[in-house]
Amino acid sequence: MGKFLSSKFNSLTPYDTSEEIESMNGYVRLNTNESPFEPSVKVIKAVRESARGLNYYCDPECSLLAEKLAELLNVKKSEIVFGNGSDEILNFIFMAFCENGAAFPNITYSFYKILADFHGVDYVEIPLRDFRIIPEDYKNLNGRTIFIANPNAPTGIALKLPEIEEIIKSNPESLVIIDEAYVDFGGDSAKNFIHEYDNVIITRTFSKSRSMAGARLGFSISCEEISNDIRTIKNTITPYNINSMTQAAGLAVLEDEETTKKNVSMIKHVRESVKNRLVEMGFEVLDSSTNFLFAKHKTISGEKIFETLKRCKIMVRHFSNPEISEYNRITIGSAEQMQIMLEVLKRIVRQ
Repeated sequence: MGKFLSSKFNSLTPYDTSEEIESMNGYVRLNTNESPFEPSVKVIKAVRESARGLNYYCDPECSLLAEKLAELLNVKKSEIVFGNGSDEILNFIFMAFCENGAAFPNITYSFYKILADFHGVDYVEIPLRDFRIIPEDYKNLNGRTIFIANPNAPTGIALKLPEIEEIIKSNPESLVIIDEAYVDFGGDSAKNFIHEYDNVIITRTFSKSRSMAGARLGFSISCEEISNDIRTIKNTITPYNINSMTQAAGLAVLEDEETTKKNVSMIKHVRESVKNRLVEMGFEVLDSSTNFLFAKHKTISGEKIFETLKRCKIMVRHFSNPEISEYNRITIGSAEQMQIMLEVLKRIVRQ
């Protein structure tokens, strides 16, 4: 740490992007849960056309994008707030709503802990049971803001809507954030709960199912009161947070739902095929409602599999946490990418 850095940041552990950067250099990228499909021709055309107006500031309200998204989700425009990726929305939430602390699973999206540490938020980590979030464990959290990734990452397991509702109802004094980054791949969206309860925020992203990880576009949906609070934070810090080209890309992808649905269907098909192949090779694979699989081999260590794949220019995600260190998270890429990985795994297993 440099001598001018505020002392309150001395103990921060930043989000580690080193493997992501390394994997850009000729690797088969199965480590960051990106879509294997490029944006459609419609999206690329819209981005090119929007570039002509880059001399002007972008629309701070993302008006056209919000109107289309509200129509698709059957919510009001005023209930949507856009972020530079859903991570920015999560950052706004930690700024605005975590005065009484936070709670989230001990094995989940690592950014919750990073943001809690950054903002000095007291938090509790609630252990999974058999890799599952158990609603009973989230009762009476005394006003802590609750973060639930559904489906969860890196496990890939989804809660049913009655289970989510149980968490919401048992914590009327807590805000409950349902992070639906992967919901399009098999989970059930809790978005309708924003009209039934006043303590719910849904966060979503265009990064996974909509092939826009590089564009950085996410959003929240919540009742108008909460949305206005988030919007106040956004407009105070970064009113022009979604650039014109990203807005154009987002609108174009929403107007091309057919392509998104086709891509999601293909990813789900490949996911089930790869899962079956892995099981045949002696892997234990958790049920997945996402665009990745969480798998361990019965006799070969997770680290050995990770390192061997890496030497073969295939990058998956390995975790140092002892509770999950035998597992690797494998993004579902194209059928061709998965076949390359499976051929290498076959050699590893035979050895």
